[in-house]
Amino acid sequence: MKKTNFEHADPILSVNDMGATLKYYLDVLGFKNASWGNNHFTHIHRDTAGIYLCQGGQGHSGTWVWVGVDDVAALYEEYVASGARIRLAPQNYPWAYEMHVEDPDGHVLRFGSESKSDMPIAEANF
Repeated sequence: MKKTNFEHADPILSVNDMGATLKYYLDVLGFKNASWGNNHFTHIHRDTAGIYLCQGGQGHSGTWVWVGVDDVAALYEEYVASGARIRLAPQNYPWAYEMHVEDPDGHVLRFGSESKSDMPIAEANF
């Protein structure tokens, strides 16, 4: 039996105010909006990472999402400069060099790149 190849997974996050949430993702986090998006449902992306946003449905605030990136240290500097809500500055864990950013709806984006071999390993407290 032939198995189907999975392409990727894009989470769907519930938002309270599409305008405010889009402004944050586009202006602060550097994502782009889909041309077909509307005030109730859209898809944002940065490079090949994507997230669906749904106003008033399809989930609850507080969802955590993993996003793999090339360089968390560079992303941290970018997000400090843009005013992102950083919950956790970059930490070195066995699985990744990782930082956490919170969006206006309380969702947490866990951005991670390769773990650093020249840094001590942090204890996960989340």
